[in-house]
Amino acid sequence: MSSEGFEAVVVRVPMSGPGDVSGVAALFDRKEIDPKHVVAIMEQTEGDPYARGYATLAMEVLLSERLGISRREVFERIPMMMIGGVGGIMCPHIILFIRKPAAAGGTQKRLALGVASSRQLLPEEYGTMVQVDLVADAVRAAMKDAGISDPSQIECVEIKCPAMTPARVADAGQRGRKVANTNPVVASSLAKGACALGVAVATGEVARERLSDAMINVDKSVYSSVASTSAGGEQVACRVLVIGNVEGAPGKLVAAHGVMQDQLDIRGAREAFARAGLELQDGTVSERDRPRIAAVLVNAGADYVTSVRGRRHVLHSDFLAPFSGIQAKAVAHAAVATIVGDTMFLASAGAEHQGPPGANLICVIAEA
Repeated sequence: MSSEGFEAVVVRVPMSGPGDVSGVAALFDRKEIDPKHVVAIMEQTEGDPYARGYATLAMEVLLSERLGISRREVFERIPMMMIGGVGGIMCPHIILFIRKPAAAGGTQKRLALGVASSRQLLPEEYGTMVQVDLVADAVRAAMKDAGISDPSQIECVEIKCPAMTPARVADAGQRGRKVANTNPVVASSLAKGACALGVAVATGEVARERLSDAMINVDKSVYSSVASTSAGGEQVACRVLVIGNVEGAPGKLVAAHGVMQDQLDIRGAREAFARAGLELQDGTVSERDRPRIAAVLVNAGADYVTSVRGRRHVLHSDFLAPFSGIQAKAVAHAAVATIVGDTMFLASAGAEHQGPPGANLICVIAEA
């Protein structure tokens, strides 16, 4: 399936808790969205990984009932990229990525969505070149699914990959295999880095021959400016969502990405909104244009460095250091919220090879 003849639609739905799918159910009940047209889901959910897992389960149950298929089939068919851990003024919500049949579009570039999955990874493959290559192949497959022929058409690549767990470390050991790192947190970070490098290879941002196992999460000079990766224990494969623009695709939406070189680079953030065609007044999206915003995706990188413009920060040394990722998300979200004029947009953390060190990556999806 490609973007030709399919309109890409993105819908945000507020949620009252990790298991709240009532807003999505209401959209299905009112026939505003056909559940069979949902191709990917992202959520900003509060709570720990167990709460994130509950959010995934709730969506699986709803779609299983509405599609008349098993929960397993739902999980395998529809990438679910739940982002747990909410900080600051972030508003928990669901983002539905939809592709529905439509007449051919005009000559303008419009939003196109593509999804793909790698094969199931073995724990010893997490954070290695094997994962890099599997992700690169999956990104290429998702590009084809979206009808994207040129990497320059890509505005964002969202990936959810398997996180390392003690059980997975033990499984590898029982088979006589060594994992990249026996610390599940470190190994999961390496897995996210491998995913981002896989994107960079597929998009041509980094040459494959330049990479090796030893430089993953070590050489910070190599990165992708469109990759946003996350890891979850509920995943066994790398799930890929490619977001881009294709000439002649049906629909009203366009996507645009930008880079905040650091946490103070508001100009870099505003450029993403301007590229999406949104009017800014005094640096904020105008009230007239705000309803045109379908979604904003931010990948935060403050916790990947120890300072901002020469000023030390304590994300890694203060008593809240175990939650440095949540703090980084809250900082980036608050900065971008001043532009959006709204708090219901998604922010994730973990900047392994996702933009320059300390940067925030932004993708804006809006009505053209």
